[in-house]
Amino acid sequence: MEKKFKIASKIENLRKIEKLVDDLSVEYNISSDKYGNILIAALEAANNAILHGNKLQEDKNVNISIIRDQNKLKIIVEDEGTGFDYSNIPDPTAPENIENVNGRGIFLMEKLSDGISFSRNGATVELEFNI
Repeated sequence: MEKKFKIASKIENLRKIEKLVDDLSVEYNISSDKYGNILIAALEAANNAILHGNKLQEDKNVNISIIRDQNKLKIIVEDEGTGFDYSNIPDPTAPENIENVNGRGIFLMEKLSDGISFSRNGATVELEFNI
């Protein structure tokens, strides 16, 4: 089963991502532990798409696809930006980066999901969760 959503690149639209994850949690009977991981990872992905991918340009959209396949849930977040070099992300836990305000989103998505992959030069991120 696949569901598709589209939001404009406005920070306040992150509330829609929260609602989406809340609805998925109820619909798929997701445990509270897994719910937190899905919520934070999905919010990070959407936030990155809005801020870094689409650069807060409200005329650009973030597309979200939800795919459930048996005991797996995939959340695919796609922006309209040019992408980024996802293979060269500084380690936010390194001493020289520990006080940086930014740079933890991908690290969190990697730690909280059961799988992460990038495509379209980094403009699309796919998060996978075992539910």
